[in-house]
Amino acid sequence: MLKSKIHRVTVTEADIDYIGSITIDEALMEAAGIIENERVEIYNITNGERIATYAIRGERGSGVIGMNGAAALKVPKGSLIIIASYAMMTPDEAAQWHPTVVFPHNNQL
Repeated sequence: MLKSKIHRVTVTEADIDYIGSITIDEALMEAAGIIENERVEIYNITNGERIATYAIRGERGSGVIGMNGAAALKVPKGSLIIIASYAMMTPDEAAQWHPTVVFPHNNQL
């Protein structure tokens, strides 16, 4: 089930030489309920690319969304993306579940 997502956020940096992951402003991670090293799916609205990676905490309030490593080639700086995380649950849990959705461009944190 969809656990949470950060909807339509712009990539602020891309570092091909970093070992991997996506750096996300700590405030955005908290708002979405994403924890450090959690697997996340990245959906690039700009070019249609989709990748899986893990989240690392960026400086709180910096607004950073940084693609690191090889992912920087698929999701370059300036790309508009969706960051999604998923959770496994029983059918009963899923029937009661409501994902967390954060819209950063609407200042919904």
